[in-house]
Amino acid sequence: MPRGPKQRVGFDVAAAMDRALPGVVTASTDEWVEVRPDRVVDAMRWLHDDPEMDAATISNMCGVDRYDHFEVVYHLQSLDLNQQIVVKTRIHNHEAPSMQSAYPVYSGALLQEREVYDLMGIRFEGHPKPVKLLLSEPFEGQPLRKDFPLMTREVKPWPG
Repeated sequence: MPRGPKQRVGFDVAAAMDRALPGVVTASTDEWVEVRPDRVVDAMRWLHDDPEMDAATISNMCGVDRYDHFEVVYHLQSLDLNQQIVVKTRIHNHEAPSMQSAYPVYSGALLQEREVYDLMGIRFEGHPKPVKLLLSEPFEGQPLRKDFPLMTREVKPWPG
């Protein structure tokens, strides 16, 4: 007997979403559906409210640096239907990335968006508390970006 949620096929989710929200889907595969960043809240609200999708819970959210753009990936779940839906969006402004907050639909996005902001530098418009979560205020940079310097070239002697 299989355990855990069944993964919804991205093509099927995209087709249903495109019928309900024309123009919101930008791409899809077997695993995920991609939506326009300016329509994330519309897509999330539809996935949340549609009885066949019933994506009532956000279980995970993360940011991915692809060098020339960012992706924000959402894992949504229906506990009643025992299914999972993966939604992602692309942000092409790598210098000052921002997009709509999913918080109006999923209160569980509150801390996850703060974490993505803190570690990746992606701002979420409409977030009620857009401040750092993990790093201290004086910390500069975003450590999960690919351009973040991991090591300095300066060699320091061992103390002692």
